Amino acid sequence: LFRGIMRRMNTELANYLRRCVEGNRHFNLAVGIKPGTLSNGLKYSLATGNWGDQKKAMSSTAGVSQVLNRYTFASTLSHLRRTNTPIGRDGKLAKPRQLHNTHWGLVCPAETPEGQACGLVKNLSLMCYVSVGSPSEPLIEFMINRGMEVVEEYEPLRYPHATKIFVNGVWVGIHQDPKHLVQQVVDTRRKSYLQYEVSLVREIRDQEFKIFSDAGRVMRPVFTVQQDEESDTGIPKGHLVLTKDLVNKLAQEQAEPPEDPSMKIGWEGLIRAGAVEYLDAEE
Repeated sequence: LFRGIMRRMNTELANYLRRCVEGNRHFNLAVGIKPGTLSNGLKYSLATGNWGDQKKAMSSTAGVSQVLNRYTFASTLSHLRRTNTPIGRDGKLAKPRQLHNTHWGLVCPAETPEGQACGLVKNLSLMCYVSVGSPSEPLIEFMINRGMEVVEEYEPLRYPHATKIFVNGVWVGIHQDPKHLVQQVVDTRRKSYLQYEVSLVREIRDQEFKIFSDAGRVMRPVFTVQQDEESDTGIPKGHLVLTKDLVNKLAQEQAEPPEDPSMKIGWEGLIRAGAVEYLDAEE
């Protein structure tokens, strides 16, 4: 939107300068740049919900900004978590409206309007989260330091059974000991050296290890279960990483909050401790 308005301002300025050159007049930038262009463009889009240029109102996306529904508290929460599938409402297609297995835990199975938009307008489930995205370069660096061969130096005939590593859908390299690498990357994420919203998928059958750190993946929090036998935490295999100790600390914090906000454990503390992790549908 901002880019579009900026482009329009540039065009107007260019036209003004062209007219000045043709008429042999002096430039005056205060005349060339109209003062209200930016703010009026933004105000118009936020007020009407037509996202784009005012002159091209027909082609722009409608309903990007809406008036928040304050009918009841529950309706406000519902409105804030609403998602929209941009398919024409008039088509009587049943497929895009049906509940899909991959919605499990991410989309509410019941809450959807009846009538035209049924199944096209969904609601995110309560603790669901949409990833913001983080750069993938540090990840690739980290794995190269952990023995990943970059794809440019890979010889398929020498290592036919090596595991391919993909970052955001791009093949970046191969690794001989994928189990060890996956374990290391997962541990780094649990210890919060990696962003908690990075998703790590190991496809053993296809010999692939996929890593996603892009924006717009829908994720949900789950309790972490200890997977390996010998761990430095002392938690036995198959038990939750969330301990009574942590729960008691949280309860105590709820009763008497600490004066310094940085000492607070809270939800972020659970993620930092590795007791809760976010998984997307892929993982």
